[in-house]
Amino acid sequence: MKDYLAIATIMFWPAIPLFWTPVHFAPGFFRKLHLFTYIMPLFTWLPVAYLIFRNRAFLMNYKIDLPLFVNGIGILLFILGTSLHMWTTKLLGILGIIGVPEVFSKIKESLVTVGPFSIVRHPTYLAHTLMFSGVLLITGVKAVGILTVMDLIVINVVIIPLEERELLRRFGEEYQEYKKNVPYRFFPLIH
Repeated sequence: MKDYLAIATIMFWPAIPLFWTPVHFAPGFFRKLHLFTYIMPLFTWLPVAYLIFRNRAFLMNYKIDLPLFVNGIGILLFILGTSLHMWTTKLLGILGIIGVPEVFSKIKESLVTVGPFSIVRHPTYLAHTLMFSGVLLITGVKAVGILTVMDLIVINVVIIPLEERELLRRFGEEYQEYKKNVPYRFFPLIH
C-alpha cells in the first residue's frame, strides 16, 4: 500500500508545474485556447506520468527505513495537507482550483482572502508540500523526498511569482492591498 501511495504521488506531481507554469507564464495565449487549455496535460503530463510508471521499480528501490513514530508524523502531515487542500478547494470552488478564471476572461471571481488565505497567500501549494512531506515520512521513498524538494523550489521560484503577476493583473490594487495585509506567500513567518 505504501508503494502505491508513493508512486501515485510521484506520478501526479508533474501535473502541477506542467499545467500552471505555462498557464501563468502566457495567460493571454491560454485565454485564446479556452477549453483546449485543459487538453494540454494529455500532451505534457500524461507522457511523463507514463515514464514514471514504467520506471516505478527503480524509483521504489531506494527507501529509508523510518521508525514507526516518524510514519505517524507523516500520516498527520498528510491528513493536515489534505484537509488544508479541501478547505482551499471549498473556498476557491472547483472552477477556481482548476484555473478557470485564469483561462476564461469572461468568468470573474472575487479575490479570496478568508480562512487560510488570511494567513498565507498560497495555502494550496502549502497543502501540497505538507502532503508530499507526509508521503515521504510514511513511505520512506527517496524519490518522494526529491520530489518534495523540487516542489518547494518550483513552487516558490517559478509558479508563485508567475501566479502573483497574473493575480496582480486580474485584481490590481485589491491584490496589492491583500499582499500588504498577508505578507507570507507560502509558509507563515517566511516572506
